[in-house]
Amino acid sequence: MRTQSYKRTDIEESWLLIDAKGKTLGRLASEVASILSGKNKPEYTPNADLGDFVVVVNANEIHVTGKKLDQKIYYRHSGYPGGIKSKPLRDIMENSASDAIKSAVKGMLPKSKLGRQMFTKLKVYNDDNHPHAAQKPVTLDI
Repeated sequence: MRTQSYKRTDIEESWLLIDAKGKTLGRLASEVASILSGKNKPEYTPNADLGDFVVVVNANEIHVTGKKLDQKIYYRHSGYPGGIKSKPLRDIMENSASDAIKSAVKGMLPKSKLGRQMFTKLKVYNDDNHPHAAQKPVTLDI
């Protein structure tokens, strides 16, 4: 018996719509990362991008447990000495909750060219409106 190896041209990519209303940030992010990498398909191949496109709506209605809103800190660095900036999750959720979801999903994907390619298939919107109606996304209940 031989192991079948799949390429991106061998499978059909689909679009999935996920409603984030009332969902927990980390649990939603792990499901989305699994779909983006293709682990929900029997044709999963670790060295190929076989995942589906994912559209997440209502990102501003996501919640976190515990004291994460005040204790979870996001850091970024300019590259210069003393150039570190920090922001708590509460400020990020007020400005753009989609950034919190993107950051969580990006951390769960591979840190390589393949992971960056998978990440481009994620589309996150703060409300119900999204411009991907022409792709006919299938609603996925998590």
